[in-house]
Amino acid sequence: MEYQVKAVFLYNFTQFVDWPADAFDKPDAPLVIGILGEDPFEKFLDDVVRGEKAGGHPIVIKRFRDIDSARDCHLLFVGGAEPRRLDTVMSVLKDRMTLTVGDSGEFCKRGGMIDFVTKQGKIHLQINVGTVRAAKLNVSSKLLRLADIVDPGKG
Repeated sequence: MEYQVKAVFLYNFTQFVDWPADAFDKPDAPLVIGILGEDPFEKFLDDVVRGEKAGGHPIVIKRFRDIDSARDCHLLFVGGAEPRRLDTVMSVLKDRMTLTVGDSGEFCKRGGMIDFVTKQGKIHLQINVGTVRAAKLNVSSKLLRLADIVDPGKG
């Protein structure tokens, strides 16, 4: 059930985050949601996004074993099993317009953009607005209101 909720969140992120036009090869290019490493969503995420669009772009799901093959994602989920590779992931995606999402609890503090954090059995969001802005992405104020803002440069 936890990953079904997270799958719906991932879809919703595509509705509340704006990517610059040059993040896409052409105006009707798909918005790619990538899963790096083990896929905890099984087929549920595919079902959630089937037939959906984001900003006129059809949404597609791709699964990747390594970060080098995931360079062209618009949204990349890096699961909790991947924190040991997180520094490499962030380095590879540093200058890309890729929304990075994780569920490690330390994801935003280590350079990720959105982290799923479970508190008292409920999923909460943390957003690192600095890394989001650096990637030239724009997060809706509606999404920001739902999240705790993380600034790794402080405290």
